[in-house]
Amino acid sequence: MRTPLVAGNWKLNGSRPANAQLVDAVLAGVPAAGKCRVMVCPPYVYLADIAQRLQGTSVELAAQDVAEQPDGAFTGEVSAAMLAELGCTHTLIGHSERRTLFGETDNVTAGKFIAAQEAGLIPILCVGETLSEREAGQTQAVVDRQLAAVLDASSVHALATAVVAYEPVWAIGTGLTATPEQAQAVHSAIRSRVAAADAKIAENLIILYGGSMKPGNAAELLAMPDIDGGLIGGASLVAEDFLAICAAAAGTA
Repeated sequence: MRTPLVAGNWKLNGSRPANAQLVDAVLAGVPAAGKCRVMVCPPYVYLADIAQRLQGTSVELAAQDVAEQPDGAFTGEVSAAMLAELGCTHTLIGHSERRTLFGETDNVTAGKFIAAQEAGLIPILCVGETLSEREAGQTQAVVDRQLAAVLDASSVHALATAVVAYEPVWAIGTGLTATPEQAQAVHSAIRSRVAAADAKIAENLIILYGGSMKPGNAAELLAMPDIDGGLIGGASLVAEDFLAICAAAAGTA
């Protein structure tokens, strides 16, 4: 059985005092989450602070992005080895905001995926369609293309040490949320796509839902057989809400 994972993506939010308060509240509530892995993804500049605060706890640490290059003249970038040195175990790859706002292509995403794994990090590969793509009936084609870019650059075996997050772009920060059935359909298709290459890897693959999961809809979404947790945005900034989602995930384990 796949252990549910709930990852809080803080995006461009936080301060040292606010982070300390949030992390302490999450740590205090984690035992109640039960059989659920819990992870936070703070901005780069706070990773060292948060790593120190999480030391000796069960809460995992992830970065929000990573450089495709291991080193060199790439001002402003942060390498996978640097993130690992700070205590990160995971990193987001290809988040919808990186794709839509910063123009990251499927090839760049694949390069970052490989770079993360080469440094010992576990990539959380984000895939998903825009509203116009969904309305045009292109959801599966878009997700297949984004997934194929990584599989073609490495292999299906790379997914044995990776996580996938389905994040419909149209349901992030818009107030819209995919129905459990809509989300399940895409999650199931992702697993089937992987299973066509390796059934065992597909069965063990953690696939998160990243489209405005909140305490009010978490249980219904997480009850779906192929939704193994959540990549949480706004709700991860409120400890009570984040922990409620963790508890919902633990209830499905």
